[in-house]
Amino acid sequence: MLKDKKILIINMIALALIVAMDLVYILCTSVTKPASVTIKTVTSALFVATGVVNYIYARKSGFEAKKYSEFALCMLIGLVFAMLGDVVLEFQFEIGAGLFALGHVMFLISYTRLNKINWKDLLIICGIIVVALLIILLYDGFSFSTFDLVVVVIYAVIISCMLGKSAGNLLDKEQSNLAKWLIFVGSLCFFLSDLFLLFRIFANLGIAFRTLCLAFYYPAEWMLAVSVFYSSRKEVK
Repeated sequence: MLKDKKILIINMIALALIVAMDLVYILCTSVTKPASVTIKTVTSALFVATGVVNYIYARKSGFEAKKYSEFALCMLIGLVFAMLGDVVLEFQFEIGAGLFALGHVMFLISYTRLNKINWKDLLIICGIIVVALLIILLYDGFSFSTFDLVVVVIYAVIISCMLGKSAGNLLDKEQSNLAKWLIFVGSLCFFLSDLFLLFRIFANLGIAFRTLCLAFYYPAEWMLAVSVFYSSRKEVK
């Protein structure tokens, strides 16, 4: 229990720092490109560091099953890819999106370590994919090149799979409710953040969608990082 209290305090401090840096990045719209990238890199490094600390505490506490150890490692790799994508996106959209997509693949793999994909997951995933593709293909405000459209569609399918599997895992009776909801809400916020980013970049909707994108993105990464520890814990009744 003492370790649980320590990691809780650490996670709350990490959240405060991430939110503070997120606000700095949102509000400082007139800073130079190097300064902007630096702020973004530090903020992204914070959620990776949060994941690493949670992994260390989880290992010290002892993983109750191999699947939790596999989940944690895949989640950490996903967080690193997300950090890289976050930074590279400032310079090159397609490569940044590719790195994020790899991160989502690792998140999806981590979720499947907790529970194998079943028919209920597939139904949820297909539903989310349909909604995502309808938004992309039917909203006439988007302006895509052919290549960008292919990238966006592939990316949308991947992140829809991640979100759908996180929703399916809510039915898991073995995993703690806190961990399940951290994973699902984190995945949902990530999905919404990318949706706002899509409108900002390809529909040129400006500062409001930039703010919404960032407001959802960094808390999402924090929740996924924190799930590394809490997914290995038994539910306290």
